[in-house]
Amino acid sequence: MHQLPLGVRLADRAVFESFLPAGNAEALAHARRIAAGEAGLTWLCGPPSAGKTHLLQAICAAAGRSMRAGFVPFGDLAALGVGVLEGLPQLNCLCIDDLEAVVGRSDWERALFSVLREAGEGGAAVVMAARSPPALLKWALADLGSRCAAGAILQLRVLDESEQQQALQLRARLRGLELPAETSRWLQRRFPRDMRRLYGLLDALDEAALAAQRRLTVPFIREVLVRERQS
Repeated sequence: MHQLPLGVRLADRAVFESFLPAGNAEALAHARRIAAGEAGLTWLCGPPSAGKTHLLQAICAAAGRSMRAGFVPFGDLAALGVGVLEGLPQLNCLCIDDLEAVVGRSDWERALFSVLREAGEGGAAVVMAARSPPALLKWALADLGSRCAAGAILQLRVLDESEQQQALQLRARLRGLELPAETSRWLQRRFPRDMRRLYGLLDALDEAALAAQRRLTVPFIREVLVRERQS
């Protein structure tokens, strides 16, 4: 896959196969079309842990098999300055996360407007993500807000309790890991119901289970958590 020279890497497990559609099936279908070569501007919005970053990275990973694709998280890179945007219009598929980090900053908005104009002229796909739709953001450059609002706008919703369990079990199966339903329910009851946190916890527990050659049972997880608190 073509990677940007920014030190930004995609999460290995952020792929379409590990994204549970649930109430976001329309957004997933749209994302797959983008990865297959559909051009244009798309805006993903939704609360934290709705799956925006996952879907952006999945698009980038799939598109990168056949074209130049890049993932740019403004939340991590905004401090580096507008220079990080150099070369982005040359990509065929550009996925930009955390727009809130730069909205309202005129230098960033002017540079981003130029990127979007060049990308559009080149027939590229641009996917942007933020918590809110374009119309609710306080733009410094009205033309940029208008351009973003003219694209396809997809609202993602957070998974409910039952869907979170399905998502955890899907993630586990893709890793070749058995996650009993009682174990996923136990994790939900004792940890914040935030999919990013739950996925991170599952990844850590998987590594511990592999090292100990144990199944992910509730007693084993308790042992791991006790050891972490004592270390």
